[in-house]
Amino acid sequence: MVRVEHVLDNWKAVREDTIAAVTDFPAGEFGYRPTPDVMTFGEIARHILDAGDGLTGLLLAGEQVFGGPDFRERMKPHMRSLPGSPSPADLGAAMRESVEQRSAALAAQSPEFFAQIVTRMDGQRVTRLELLTMIKEHELTHRAQLFLYLRMKGLVPATTRRRLAKQAGK
Repeated sequence: MVRVEHVLDNWKAVREDTIAAVTDFPAGEFGYRPTPDVMTFGEIARHILDAGDGLTGLLLAGEQVFGGPDFRERMKPHMRSLPGSPSPADLGAAMRESVEQRSAALAAQSPEFFAQIVTRMDGQRVTRLELLTMIKEHELTHRAQLFLYLRMKGLVPATTRRRLAKQAGK
């Protein structure tokens, strides 16, 4: 059995490493993209925040269908208002505030809430808890992109720094 608390704690841990990537990346390089056909570092970071806010906002609002032609418009009221190009510190702070607020609101929901079936963007029918897991996995995917961009700039992601520090302490 997957516990809601475990999913939320794991999402918060993932988000902390996302925040570390955002605050470690050089502020003047947020427009960096390795090839013209991919999002910039800053666009990916903002997408992580917006998707996390939008999807969990819809989840908490009782939405049952996560898709359709107006899906992105329905997400907008649940997203944070930030300037077009927030500083890394401001973006990191918004990410931290977001995950803390959304986790608290989600933790307050009943087991029945998480057992309800909803329709995902791809048409699959899943429980609200499964959708929450997908939201965390979505962030993990984009966090990996941020980590790759860090590496391309010669920076070491927080997860690797922790592992190396632990190995050095043995």
